[in-house]
Amino acid sequence: MTDESANAPEFDAKRFVAHLSLRPGVYRMLDEDGTIIYVGKARDLKKRVATYFSGKAKDSKTMAMVARVSNVEVTLTNTEVEALLLEHTLIKEHRPRFNIVLR
Repeated sequence: MTDESANAPEFDAKRFVAHLSLRPGVYRMLDEDGTIIYVGKARDLKKRVATYFSGKAKDSKTMAMVARVSNVEVTLTNTEVEALLLEHTLIKEHRPRFNIVLR
């Protein structure tokens, strides 16, 4: 029996962030199984997502979440309000484990 996750490429957060847009949008953090573990919105996707992978001390919940991230998906929106509405819809639909407060 082989461990497929051992052969999977590691998520390169620095490279991913370098190519992110400065536009508003929603980001979804996924674990190695492809399950959405967190949904967030941002006025500036690049700036916001970079904060998770900056290496600076974070609270224990955020560190635990980031340790599980295998991929991040983003959806660009035209406005921050659109991002807020999409974030709310995705949280209700997927109920990610690290979105404790459903807004």
